[in-house]
Amino acid sequence: MCYSAAVRADHAAFQRLFPKSRLALKDFFELYWRKKAGKPVVRTPRAMDVQFADPHTQDEHAIHDLIAAHDAAQVIAIEQDLFRQRKRQADAIRSLQAKTTKKAQEDQRIATAKIDQALARLARLKRGGGGEADARIFPGWWAPVLMIEDGEPVIRPMRYQCRPAGKPAAYDTKYPGTYNARRDNLQGFWRGQFGHTHGLMIVSAFFENVARHAAEGRKLLPGESPENMVLRFEPRPPQDMYVACLYSHWTSPEAGEPDLWSFAAVTDDPPPEVAAAGHDRCIVQLRPEHVAAWLTPQGRTLDELDGLLDDKERPYYEHRKAA
Repeated sequence: MCYSAAVRADHAAFQRLFPKSRLALKDFFELYWRKKAGKPVVRTPRAMDVQFADPHTQDEHAIHDLIAAHDAAQVIAIEQDLFRQRKRQADAIRSLQAKTTKKAQEDQRIATAKIDQALARLARLKRGGGGEADARIFPGWWAPVLMIEDGEPVIRPMRYQCRPAGKPAAYDTKYPGTYNARRDNLQGFWRGQFGHTHGLMIVSAFFENVARHAAEGRKLLPGESPENMVLRFEPRPPQDMYVACLYSHWTSPEAGEPDLWSFAAVTDDPPPEVAAAGHDRCIVQLRPEHVAAWLTPQGRTLDELDGLLDDKERPYYEHRKAA
């Protein structure tokens, strides 16, 4: 399962594939409006936010203002919490100087951890969004996805966990793993999307949870419990990966609930180097010459579409332990 990826959120990355592609600015505005409202929580990679840091059109200015307002409110809330945690830390230190107690030690530990977290969040809000940490998405986060709409390439923000049209909202909880679509189940579980609604995500690296003993190529030692670790995979030579995706446009049967655009990345059996690292799945990286066909599945046979996935890019995926 590709549980996290570093996405390319800049329009220029998509324009290299389709020079006339456009951003669905109305959808970006609605997404950031909901993010500013805070209910439900909307998570976006910083790299996507900063694409609107230098607005030119009226629509871009409106999106920029929503992001700026959200960030300003976040800074105030974080600074207020930082003040509380620093006071808690100082009180604990004073208590420990007088007498060592479990409560004071715990208060100092928790306050110190929360101070570090708050400072990291402030730094993330203030930086430009150029680092890989700012590009990462996780299940439930939004990312830019390329699709063909009325014959035109469109980049739309979609949630990285697909909720098929017609399913209840509780589907998200019942099937929490629907951020990935297994290739061997495309004509089963994903039959409503495969051959109908195809998208594309551009990523530079992906991240997987693996068991340490499997990554080290050994069996568990007597009495040893499985230990999780996160590996970062990057193609060699470095390149943008055009990841095959399926998407759905969900609408609520009840009035008042917003539409949901959501997607899943297609995964397949891993190449040898990914399997040797301890993981049993891998995202499908499309060849550039197959992108247009993948994004226009209407009128193509399922066998033809499956052939595009079979004839995928096969770079060597180098891995290391994620920071």
